[in-house]
Amino acid sequence: MLGKKKQKPRRAPGHFDTLISGKTTIEGDVHFSGGLHVDGTIKGRVVAEDSSEAVVRLSEVGEIVGDVIAPHIIVNGKVKGDVHASTHLELAEKAVVTGNVYYRLIEMAIGASVNGNLVRKDENSGLLTHEDRLAEPVIAGDDEEKSE
Repeated sequence: MLGKKKQKPRRAPGHFDTLISGKTTIEGDVHFSGGLHVDGTIKGRVVAEDSSEAVVRLSEVGEIVGDVIAPHIIVNGKVKGDVHASTHLELAEKAVVTGNVYYRLIEMAIGASVNGNLVRKDENSGLLTHEDRLAEPVIAGDDEEKSE
C-alpha cells in the first residue's frame, strides 16, 4: 500500500510487566519500561524510560498524585497532575484528570473529564518557525539605539 507508514506493532493490551495492586501505596517517583498497570495509589511522578514503547494503564480504582510521562497512557482512574503522552492517550469513561494533558493522539470516552488544558503536541513543536522568530520580543535597548 503506497503512502502508508509502517507502524510498530502495539504492545499486547493484556501484557504488563509490573502491577501495583489495589492494596499498595507508593510514595516516590516510579521509573519503568514495558507495561505498568496501576490498581493502587502512587504519590509521585510516573516516568517511562526514554525511547521506550512503554504503556501505563491506570484502572478505575487506581490513583496517581503526580505527573505521568509515557508514550502510551490509558487512564480510567484519577490523576492529580499533568499527563504527557508522547504517542497515544486514552481516557476511558471513568477517567478524571486534574491537570494539563499533553498528547499527540487522544481518545476520550463519554464520561471522562479533564480539569485543565488539552494541549496537542506536534512532532516539530520544539522547532521555531519563521513566524515564531518574527514574533520574538524585541529588547528595549535595541530599539532606542536604532532611533538615535
